[in-house]
Amino acid sequence: MPIKKWFIQYLLGFPILFALLSGIQYLKGRSWDYALSFGLLWSLISLAIFAGTRLYYYRKGMYCKVCNDLPGQDLTEDKTELTSKE
Repeated sequence: MPIKKWFIQYLLGFPILFALLSGIQYLKGRSWDYALSFGLLWSLISLAIFAGTRLYYYRKGMYCKVCNDLPGQDLTEDKTELTSKE
């Protein structure tokens, strides 16, 4: 399992998502306390849902083009399908 890769991605994603959600709430006129707690809560919920979905896909062996987590996945099949349709 690519745990190290996922961990780094979540460490990068959390502050970005937290800042985005908190900033939006603050710009909407909410207090700093509310904006920070909102950002913290919803960034954790969002990352937990994303991590759970990713783990589910990984365990089932389902390929995800965005995640690109399955080792040894050969993408030449997709490329030949695209070129044959043209």
